[in-house]
Amino acid sequence: MKPRRIYLVRHGEVAGGGSRRFIGQIDLPLSEAGRKQAACLRDALARAELNGIFCSDLDRSVTTALIIGEKHNLKPVPKKELREISLGAWEGLTFEEVRRKYPGEFEKRGACIVHYRPPWGESFARCAARVIPALKEIVSSVEGNILIVGHAGVNRIILCLALGAPLENLFRIKQDYGCLNVLLLDNSGIKIIMLNRTFTPEI
Repeated sequence: MKPRRIYLVRHGEVAGGGSRRFIGQIDLPLSEAGRKQAACLRDALARAELNGIFCSDLDRSVTTALIIGEKHNLKPVPKKELREISLGAWEGLTFEEVRRKYPGEFEKRGACIVHYRPPWGESFARCAARVIPALKEIVSSVEGNILIVGHAGVNRIILCLALGAPLENLFRIKQDYGCLNVLLLDNSGIKIIMLNRTFTPEI
């Protein structure tokens, strides 16, 4: 296999996402700062050779992918399987609201982060069961370098795979808004060559 790269991006900052709140699959747009972060990624990746762009079908991911793709003449392919983890009844609630409305459940999630499932939501194990097959399908469908615009949870699942680390470690991996991770894919497998790199606009 000829070595190739997966450019794994987290979407830019979302509107109304400043507080410690569970967002999950709520379809929030990018904030103005988030659009600037996407533009910085566009400029940083302007000379990268991309053969395909894929993203979650949520607006914040699609918009980030569209902005980055402007200099590559590539149309992003949205995939529902790359959506952020569903947090069910917790979506839209702050951490304190969850603690108040669902006593003890916040702590249960922390004690079993991989398998805990909020009411009507999904666990990280279930989320990984859709994300990893989607990643493999994307990799097999395109030759050459690929850009994937995901979410914090989705990216951490993919990065755990690259590290050979258990999902229990996923929150040890930092994923800032608008960050770039670069994975190298070759005959030896997949490895990380850049992690959580962020870019700021030039003044």
